[in-house]
Amino acid sequence: MRFVKLALAALAAALGMAAVSAPAFAADGDISRSYGVWRNPRNTVHLEIKDCGPSTCGVVVWASAKAEADARKSGTDTLVGKQLLRDFEAQRDGSLKGRVWVPTLKVTLVGSADIVDTRTMRAKGCVIGNFLCKSQLWTRIDGPSVLASRAAP
Repeated sequence: MRFVKLALAALAAALGMAAVSAPAFAADGDISRSYGVWRNPRNTVHLEIKDCGPSTCGVVVWASAKAEADARKSGTDTLVGKQLLRDFEAQRDGSLKGRVWVPTLKVTLVGSADIVDTRTMRAKGCVIGNFLCKSQLWTRIDGPSVLASRAAP
């Protein structure tokens, strides 16, 4: 029971610090509609979801002073510029799944997400497989940013 409580506490901290996943493909399969900057529910971290080679990633573009201080306490010099979301790939159900690095916990978690509407993303993170999971809603704070690598010539 103690392990479960610790795992849930770790997961709650991870969700508060960073997204536990990247946004999913839009219903029509166009991932570029999911690209852009998203904020967590407490507005302490903003991530840019974008193309990172063969997969999708999320890079911190802004962090509150408290989020930065929490990261420094665990040995990370700064959150801005760090890739927290890595290797996210499209799934048959329209979501994306990948890995999430949580600097305050020094762990990598499994994450997934679904786009609820044009401004809302439901992020879900799990400590062990699809067990001990938590989800939260993230909000888009800009329009979709289609990268030059995806733009037509």
